[in-house]
Amino acid sequence: MSTRENPWLDEHQQRVWRQWLLAHDRLNAALSQQLSLNSDLSLPDFGVLVALSEAAGHRLRSAELATTLGWERSRLSHHLGRMEKRGLILREQSPSDGRGAYAVITDEGMRQIVEVAPGHANTVKELMFMPLSPEDLDTLDRLTSGVLARVAEVSDEA
Repeated sequence: MSTRENPWLDEHQQRVWRQWLLAHDRLNAALSQQLSLNSDLSLPDFGVLVALSEAAGHRLRSAELATTLGWERSRLSHHLGRMEKRGLILREQSPSDGRGAYAVITDEGMRQIVEVAPGHANTVKELMFMPLSPEDLDTLDRLTSGVLARVAEVSDEA
């Protein structure tokens, strides 16, 4: 029976789906709390700064940054504006393409990410990975990779 014939989740699927959503929400809440206790950064700020700090030249085209973060371009634009006002990033026009813009991490943004990242990584390890055995981690890796591949496949078909 296809999903078109029966769109409803069975009881087991429903329980796992709700656990997945609850775990995601609670993990994000805990990570947000850790960041707010140790910095003025939000979880979205942290994601932007990580992406820029790891990019060549500490800069990315806005479109590439939006893709990396999985955000809509309008959401990214508004968020970058707020971060720019706080001195964490700056936006530069592309010298070769007047339509393109780059997001660039500032010295202040780099200072903050370097300061906050160890505590964030420790929280991720404690909450996400400590409860898992090496085999569990391999299984989770395989499962999340499969889900992401399917989402990409369905998105490409649309």
